[in-house]
Order: sequence, then C-alpha cells, then structure tokens
Amino acid sequence: MPNSILERIPVVGGLAYIEHVRRLPSPFTATLQVEAGNRYFRHAIAVIAAGEKLGYIAPDVASQYYDLVRESTPPVTCPGRRARHSDHETSGVELLLDFRDLPAHPPRS
Repeated sequence: MPNSILERIPVVGGLAYIEHVRRLPSPFTATLQVEAGNRYFRHAIAVIAAGEKLGYIAPDVASQYYDLVRESTPPVTCPGRRARHSDHETSGVELLLDFRDLPAHPPRS
C-alpha cells in the first residue's frame, strides 16, 4: 500500500493512447509537458514516456502543478507504473505516477 496520495497520481485519458500504454514497461519514467493550447482543459499536462503521449495528469491535480511544469527547465520527470487491475476496474485508470519528489505546490485560488 502507498504511504502517500502523491504515490498514486492518476493518468487519465489513457484509453485514447492504449496502444502506447500497452507497450510501456512497468516501472517507467514519465516526462510532464504542458499543453498550453489545449482547448478542452485549461491546465492540461500531458504524460510522455518513450517519446509517446500516454494521457494527462488528472484535472484536479494538474491545476496545482501546471505552473511548476510550465516554468521548469529541464522538463519535469517522475516515476510511473501500471495501475493494479482493481484500479482499472473501478476507475479505468491504467497508469499511476509518483509525485513525492516534486516540489510541493499549494492549490490554486
């Protein structure tokens, strides 16, 4: 069991990228990339691994990390892993990220 919610940041939208997700080893290293022009999600942060998009950081989390990822040089990376079968059955989430080593960010107001 994880000790912190920061060990279980969900990657959403993975179904659209399922072929990429299926080829991905577990564990993996994810690169976070802001999508400033995303017309559906103002604080979109794409999750990239092995040069391919795997989905997005969940919206409620992305708004708190958007500025950090946008302003960071070099790109922000973090560990990722496949979700358990029970995670997928209850939420559809295929991948989880570990944000424990990212700087803490207060919620946006």
